Formats: sequence, structure tokens, C-alpha cells
Amino acid sequence: MILTTTPSVEGRTIREYRGVVFGEVITGVNFIKDFAASIRNIVGGRSGSYERELIDARNQAMDEMAQRASALGADAVIGIDIDYEVLGENGGMLMVTASGTAVKLA
Repeated sequence: MILTTTPSVEGRTIREYRGVVFGEVITGVNFIKDFAASIRNIVGGRSGSYERELIDARNQAMDEMAQRASALGADAVIGIDIDYEVLGENGGMLMVTASGTAVKLA
């Protein structure tokens, strides 16, 4: 499965559009990660635990989107957009959404 943010796949012709596909992940950030991040906020530096959580959520959303495209018989997903949102009463939930157009290539 070819995944790209571009509107086409260089050197390939789009034969058929199969539809818009999405991958969504909502994940909670636990107390220990919040505590470690709050310390980082005071002393400075990067929050490795939050970064890993973000990477994992993005990868899961992309994988889910690719699986949905594959179920439609697509060879690629073009025009991919990834969005991030913080949800929940205290901002304790992270939502990552990946979307794109599933296509069949010639």
C-alpha cells in the first residue's frame, strides 16, 4: 500500500478512485505520563513519554486507514491529511485522525 500526502503517485496513473478513507485513534494519557510531563515542563526538555504516545497513535491511525483502503481494493492512499486534537474534561485524551483518497493504480 502506497501512502502519500501528494495528490498523485509519481510515475503511476490513477485508474480508479475508491473513496475517502479514515483512520481514527483516541487514546488516554495516564497519570504517570502526566506527572513526568509536568516535571519536564518545569525543568525544560522534551517529553519522551508524550512523544511515544503521539507516534504510536499516528501509526495506528495510518495503519487503520490503509486497512480500510485495502478492503476497498485500493493500491494507494493519496492526499493524506493527519489531524491531532486534545479531548476530555482535562485534556487527557488525544485523538489522531488520518484521512485520504483510496485509489486503484494502473
